[in-house]
Amino acid sequence: MIINAEHIQSSNKPQEIAHARAFNFLAEDLDKKGLNVDLLIRQLQELQIAIPSWALGTGGTRFGRFSGGGEPATLIQKIQDVGLLHALNRSSNAISLHIPWDIPEDYDQIGQAAAAVEIGFDAVNSNTFQDQAQQKHSYKFGSLANSDEGARELAIAHNIEVIEIGKKLGSKALTVWLADGSSFPGQQSFRKSLQHTFESLQKIYQRLPSDWQMLIEYKPYEPYFYSTVIPDWGTSFLLANKLGEKARTLVDLGHHLPNTNIEQIVATLMTEGKLGGFHFNDSKYGDDDLTVGSIKPYQLFLIFNELVAGFSETKNPKPAWMIDASHNLKDPLEDLLQSVEAIKLAYAQALIVDRKALAYAQETQDLAMAQGLLQDAFRTDLRPLLQESLRQSGGAISPIGTYRELKVRETLIRERGKDSKSSGL
Repeated sequence: MIINAEHIQSSNKPQEIAHARAFNFLAEDLDKKGLNVDLLIRQLQELQIAIPSWALGTGGTRFGRFSGGGEPATLIQKIQDVGLLHALNRSSNAISLHIPWDIPEDYDQIGQAAAAVEIGFDAVNSNTFQDQAQQKHSYKFGSLANSDEGARELAIAHNIEVIEIGKKLGSKALTVWLADGSSFPGQQSFRKSLQHTFESLQKIYQRLPSDWQMLIEYKPYEPYFYSTVIPDWGTSFLLANKLGEKARTLVDLGHHLPNTNIEQIVATLMTEGKLGGFHFNDSKYGDDDLTVGSIKPYQLFLIFNELVAGFSETKNPKPAWMIDASHNLKDPLEDLLQSVEAIKLAYAQALIVDRKALAYAQETQDLAMAQGLLQDAFRTDLRPLLQESLRQSGGAISPIGTYRELKVRETLIRERGKDSKSSGL
């Protein structure tokens, strides 16, 4: 299926009058506050959120997976689905591949498929949390941290292979998430496991091209429940510092214990120039991988508040932006459209915070004023601003509305079949 400019224009037309009324009212209000509306629109347009290849189909849980039909069964179909999202929201111009789930068979064909829908390739992700068919050494007891040197070397070789695949695609980053850990006291030596991990990462780091990054993820538990080798941002930061300038920490919003102050972590990492990127999702209890902003939208705003402040106050490079979620109940494409909207709304809200007034409130210890400034920005309905940025970019005023109007899921089911399931999951 292809969504073209005529589809978008036809869908937008009945909404244009109501949208213009709402946008003009908001723009006048923002202008009175001294905000440059045209600049805000450009900033929103520039924020592009990469789509993970594994989120385009039904994810599921350990208890079951309920496919909705029409899922992308091949890498080309995954690329085409990201193209559909980007056509609708003009905000998702890259796909992030998970290897070996998505190893290209024909790189020229894959490149042409991506170019046809105007998307590129974001970070490539290695997978050492699953054994592959006929694998010589098992990852059951870990990969880069395994006490078995053979398993470590296999995991190192896999990550290097992922880099080589990424180079052919035009990617510029390797994301490493390790499931390595233990479920029982005494199962492994904490110190030896961490040292094995560092030495393994060092060998991988040495194979990074000069213009690449290594993004090191962390997670406090799961699939192991007593310890993980990289349980928190501090351990990731420690490893990134020891490895060098091209290594940074990746923050997955779901990889924290309940009530962790993620925005403070973001501020600290940016101060040190070590914030590499994000995996956006939302959660109530753990790594729930729910739609971004569906549970804790204020926390998402506070994270972006620190990001926007850090852009001007630190020298941290531009982070990588990506969604990492698992869709078991919703249509995956609708879920991704909602997630991108939530991310961009939180960014917009952070952009309108009165930075000078907030700095003065902080310096004078005016707590009520500081809280009020943040909550005023958060409570401002900026959806018309986001919709205008999409419209000016050639996207749909209402991406999900247009998605449903065009019967995208029904068309995909007709083209691919109701039993088509996403590869790799």
